[in-house]
Amino acid sequence: MRPFSVASGGRSGKNHRVERLGNNHGGYFGENLEIHAVLADLKAAAESHGWSRELVYRAGNLEIFALRRRGGPGARRVYISAGIHGDEPAGPLAVLEMIRANDWPAGLEFWVCPCLNPTGFFLNSRENEERKDLNRDYRHTETGEVAAHIRWLERQPEFDAAFCLHEDWEAQGFYLYELNPDQRPSLAEKMVGAVAAVCPIDQSPVIEGREAKGGIINPSLDPGSRPLWPEAFWLLQHRSRLVYTLEAPSDFPLAGRVRALVVAMQVALGNLV
Repeated sequence: MRPFSVASGGRSGKNHRVERLGNNHGGYFGENLEIHAVLADLKAAAESHGWSRELVYRAGNLEIFALRRRGGPGARRVYISAGIHGDEPAGPLAVLEMIRANDWPAGLEFWVCPCLNPTGFFLNSRENEERKDLNRDYRHTETGEVAAHIRWLERQPEFDAAFCLHEDWEAQGFYLYELNPDQRPSLAEKMVGAVAAVCPIDQSPVIEGREAKGGIINPSLDPGSRPLWPEAFWLLQHRSRLVYTLEAPSDFPLAGRVRALVVAMQVALGNLV
């Protein structure tokens, strides 16, 4: 796999190919991140724009950290995470692009965890260095990373909306999960509609074994139906009543996947104000 480093000039833009590459057979075989460089770039970009940073967990010589951008009185609270799977590079790069652009809607306050599984990126693996899938560890927690992340989350206030940035190596296009038990104004169709201009949408009627419509999945909200909780489900139970998991299609060019996530987030945040 070809390494990808933002420091070396790999950045997403408006012009990109949208053809499927055909690289992924049985797993992800696209670009991987030079994770030390990307984490350093995230820290530098956040510092240059006045974000505060807090260490969440130290995994070997790699850090999991959280970023905070304060808002004014009455600001709506937004949580964003990325990089919980080490074979999904578009999420951390999308966060980096948004922090560098520094074009955040007024009236929002942000808590951001830009890379929850840095050892996974070092190994180019979905799992962490102990071969544990962190995104299945939020109910009966076994890993140090998730235990530390939960402790950090428990110190934070409730969020008006939460977004988890992911990729799917099997996907035919972009899609998302919406957890919205209180039937709040949905952001799902707005995000999918905007992304359609820059990336194909997965129109499959069933995605990952769940019924989908127009790239939108509304999974079961029953805690008992999920023996292994992903981060999004923990957030729904404890920190937010509006949670989205965005899935970029990782068999497409990386620049386009990053752009898809950025566009989805721009539209979502603009509609939260």
